[in-house]
This record gives sequence, structure tokens and C-alpha cells, in this order.
Amino acid sequence: MCGIVGMVNQSAVNQLIYDALLLLQHRGQDAAGIATQMDRKFFMYKAKGMVRDVFRTRNMRALPGNCGLGHVRYPTAGNANSEEEAQPFYVNAPFGIVLVHNGNLTNAHALRAELFETDHRHINTDSDTEVLLNVLAHEMQRAASNDTLTVPDIFTAVRQVHRRVRGSYAVIAMIAGVGILAFRDPNGIRPLCISKPQDGMAAVASESVALEGVGLTLDRDLAPGEAAFIDLQGHVQFEQCADNPRLNPCLFEYVYLARPDSDLDDISVYHARLKMGEALAKRVVSMVPPDEIDAVIPIPESSRPSAMQLAHVLGLPYREGFVKNRYVGRTFIMPGQAVRKKSVRQKLNVVNSEFKDRNVLLVDDSIVRGTTSKEIIQMARDAGARKVYLASAAPPVRYPNVYGIDMPTQQELVAHNRTIEEVREIIGCDALIYQDLDQLKTAICELNPAISNVDASCFDGVYVTGDICTEDIQRMQDERPRQTEDNDDTSRLTLPNAEVQ
Repeated sequence: MCGIVGMVNQSAVNQLIYDALLLLQHRGQDAAGIATQMDRKFFMYKAKGMVRDVFRTRNMRALPGNCGLGHVRYPTAGNANSEEEAQPFYVNAPFGIVLVHNGNLTNAHALRAELFETDHRHINTDSDTEVLLNVLAHEMQRAASNDTLTVPDIFTAVRQVHRRVRGSYAVIAMIAGVGILAFRDPNGIRPLCISKPQDGMAAVASESVALEGVGLTLDRDLAPGEAAFIDLQGHVQFEQCADNPRLNPCLFEYVYLARPDSDLDDISVYHARLKMGEALAKRVVSMVPPDEIDAVIPIPESSRPSAMQLAHVLGLPYREGFVKNRYVGRTFIMPGQAVRKKSVRQKLNVVNSEFKDRNVLLVDDSIVRGTTSKEIIQMARDAGARKVYLASAAPPVRYPNVYGIDMPTQQELVAHNRTIEEVREIIGCDALIYQDLDQLKTAICELNPAISNVDASCFDGVYVTGDICTEDIQRMQDERPRQTEDNDDTSRLTLPNAEVQ
């Protein structure tokens, strides 16, 4: 899970890219990076931490140029503690390329060996982004005519990348002295959109909110397999580079990942979450009589639209029962102290009057490990709730995600190999209502009839790339970054203004 942006302008882009990354901060809080270009020379700065902490005035002054790209990272593969694996990545041959990537390559292991043995290119980190960069660089070298890189050559290289690479990838690359290249995987799993050119300025980004926040207007989403090239004057060219493209966007983007004020693949994320609330209301009625519910209370933040619509459909009071502490920082380990794991109670505070002597229906966007849900349910009981029901706007998360979402291993998923009743007993609520997967798919597809299928692999175990086996899942889970207890807490509950409701 990452956020990416690329931009060409007729004046400096460093501040614009910084502003866009702030709007994409919810997509990754582990590391941030910006690279710019001036007179064929690249300037780059990247470090671990959030955007506002990574970049100081001196760093911004050292990023001149009218062309650039940026990245916010949440690690899903490789070494989470390595600053070297923060993006962007750079390669100097054949033409000088800087690249950022959102997604996860499912055949990165095989590609590493192929790059070394056949392409004679060296990979220096565990990051699949470096693998992708070197595949692209190699294919550009093969496509270039007489060592001169043309736009048709660039699109030819992307076509070959699609044939070699598997998995999910939304990519933005900056080519020295040439411009910005952006492309999306043939299944369109991860989002990528482009602005309308405006006074020599054009940009691509993970979400539309990043474009609109810097004064640009969304043009459209890149189609699955499509590539866009922005030259240094801000002119844009498009080319379909995949043999069999098909749109299978990630369902979890609408459930949780994306900001509600973004549009993804011609769907308003906010409207998608309202539709989820309508569908969830039907499930609630089938399990809990509405007259037994005194209030509907969202668990901040991304569940709010679903909770509001659910309450509206059922004619129930909607209440805010939890207040999020937006300024929870890191836990410092002083001499003589034991490592202390952050509690949900540090991130959320309860409005006791909304719970006392009431039957409450809590609404969350999803339930993954179940540990947070269990603690929040206990907080509601401690505040005096008679009964605590929990509704999830997403179906049970039973399978790992291999396409770039930081999802726990199968054994850590509370719903894996368990019935709903067993999950209810573990987390301690009086009734547990999950969204129906077919109804959820229908709700999304109705908002854009061009979408006939979605990637719902973490719910149904069906991987749309068709190349995932049990051994692949185990290997990718083994490569998944491990966080230690004294790491900074970068969960959404601690992120200031992660959602704009």
C-alpha cells in the first residue's frame, strides 16, 4: 500500500509534489521520497517517516526542477527498517530513470534470477520496486533505436514489461531529459489517474484528491494496461500496452484504503461507502431487530459514511461515541522500562453518555486481526453499554492479500478457518454482522457498469492474476516486513486527518 504522484510543470514542482504527498499520506506513513529533474540531472531526497517530518526547508531547496515524482510508503515486502528501500529508486543506465511503484509483484523472486542470469543487471535490495525498475530499464534499452529513445520506444518497453511482470503495479517513472511515464497493470488492481493538461502542467497520482489538491482537474483513470507519457512541455500521449487488459480493481480500496473524497475508476469512494451501508443495513435487519438498537456508532474513521447510511436506512439514531486522538506519537522506551505496546485506548476515547444503558450497534469498515475490535467492544461495555453489536462493512477477511496491501498472515486473520460465531465469541460482541460479498460486489459494480469484476482475494481467496499458489502465498508471507513493538505506530488510528468526512 503506497501513494505515488508524478508531475510536469512550467515552474518548480517540489512544493506541489510535497502538497500532493500530504494528501496521499493515508496510503503510507513508513517513508517518503521526492525526486526532481533539472537539466537532465536528478535530485532526490527520501527517508523514513511521514511527509511533514521527512522534508525540511533545506531538503526542499535541494529539489529544483520542473519535473518530478513522489512516494509515500507502507512496506508490504522487503525490509521495513531499511531506509535504502524507501522510494524513489534510481538506475543510471540506459537513459537515467527514477521510478515509484504502488503494488506488489507476485513473480519478483523469479524476475530477480532472470535479471541477473539473462539481463545481467544487479539488484541490491529486497524491494520488488527495484526489480520492476530494472525490468523497465532493460526493456527500454532493447526498444531504443540507435540509442535514441522515442515515445513509441517507451510504449514498446512497457508492452514488454507487461509480458514479463505479474502482480499489481501502478508505476510512475521519470526519464532524464525526456519526461514522465505512467502505466497500470493489465488488471488495473491498483489505482492511477491523470489530470487534464493545464497551462503546461499535467500530473498523475494514485488518487484524484492529490490532483485536485494542487489545483488540477481530474481527466480520467488510466485503463488497465494503459501507459501515459507526459513530455517536458506538459503534452500527454496514451497507448494501450497490454495484450488482454481487463478491469479488476481492488475491492479493499473502496472499503478502507482510499480517501472518501477521491474518485477511483469513475466511482466516488464516498458513494461506494454509502452503498455499503445500505447493503449492510439489510444484513443487520436479518440478524438484529432494529427496535433492539438504540444507536448506531461508527468506529473512526473510514466507517462513517457506511454507518450514517445504515442508520438512515433503518431509521436509527446516528451518534459519535468515539473521539480519535490525532496526536498520539511514538512510545519512548526510557531506561528501566519494559517495551509497552500501544493500546487502542490511547488512540480512541469514549463518549460515555452515548453508551450508558444502551444497546449500541458499532460499525467498522472491516475486521482483520480482531484484536482492535475486541478492545473497542470492551471499551463500550466499560462505558455502560447493555449490549454491543458489531457490523462490518466488509465481508470476513479470510485470506492474505498478495497485491500490495499490508495484510497479516493467514494465521493472524481472526476469520481464517473460523465460523462467524467463533469470531463473535473471540471478540466478545453480542451479535456480529458481516457484509455479504456478493452484495458488496454488486454495490460497487452498479456505480460503474464498466466494472464486471473486482479483486476480492482477501475475502474469497480468488486471485485475479491467476498465478498464485499456496507456495507463493507462503513465500510472500515469509518476506512480509515484521514490525517490532518499539517501532513507531503508523496505524490509521494514529494518523492525523487520515480521513476527511
